[in-house]
Amino acid sequence: MEFYDVKFTEERALFGIQDAVIRGCVFESGESPAKECRNLTVSESLFRYKYPFWYGKNIRLDQVTFFDMARAGVWYTDHFSMSNSIVEGPKNFRRCHDITLDNVMLSNALETLWNCSQVRLSHVKAKGPYFAMNCRDMVVDDLDLIGDYSFDGAVNVEISNSHLASKDAFWNTENVVVRNSFVTGEYLGWNAKNLTLVDCTIESLQGMCYVDNLVMKNCRLINTTLAFEYADVDADIRGTVDSVFNPGKGTIRADRINHLVIQKDRINPELTKIVCDDIRETLDSPDTLW
Repeated sequence: MEFYDVKFTEERALFGIQDAVIRGCVFESGESPAKECRNLTVSESLFRYKYPFWYGKNIRLDQVTFFDMARAGVWYTDHFSMSNSIVEGPKNFRRCHDITLDNVMLSNALETLWNCSQVRLSHVKAKGPYFAMNCRDMVVDDLDLIGDYSFDGAVNVEISNSHLASKDAFWNTENVVVRNSFVTGEYLGWNAKNLTLVDCTIESLQGMCYVDNLVMKNCRLINTTLAFEYADVDADIRGTVDSVFNPGKGTIRADRINHLVIQKDRINPELTKIVCDDIRETLDSPDTLW
């Protein structure tokens, strides 16, 4: 079945179709135009209204545009790929399995990629808070993200060559590895378990606190203050850490620490080994650093 250069305006315009090629079409109005579809290839097409792909399987999109009102575009859909495309609508990709996005712009990524599994992102740009909440089994390469509270509750995530500007990123996560990336945002990684940062540059206020098994390899911490509170940490840091505050246990290696705050009534300092030849100031209170 083939559809070329057609304008669709009715609700559920192609409901339940299978084994179809759609090219150069416009879905102007009408909710859920491709609901319950199977084995679709869609290219050079426009979607202007709500819920275009729900409960589908085996859907391939290339060079498509989801406009602002095409919100909540892909829900409950498995084996879905999108390439060379623009998504303007929020709340996209919800409870989906086996999702691939390649060279996609998500200009309003509010509450996007929630509760999805087996997700692959490459060359994706996204802007909006609460990105990728509760996702599992993600592989991410070259993601540019602006949006707070990203990856909250995510499990089994690998991120490489990315730039994340995100307050409260990686909260409540488990088994996250970030490589060769730049991450900026307050309160990075709280309540995470098995968070690994390799060859990364980090900027954070009160970052990497309350982490169970934090590993940092060859990382730089710029403008990072009050780090590692109550964290189980094994950190190898190049350059300067502005301030370290009450680490829970482990080892911290750094070229320089400007302020080391240890409160013996709150932690056992013998549980943490500080390997640093240049500690500028040791304090028993963080009051002057807030």
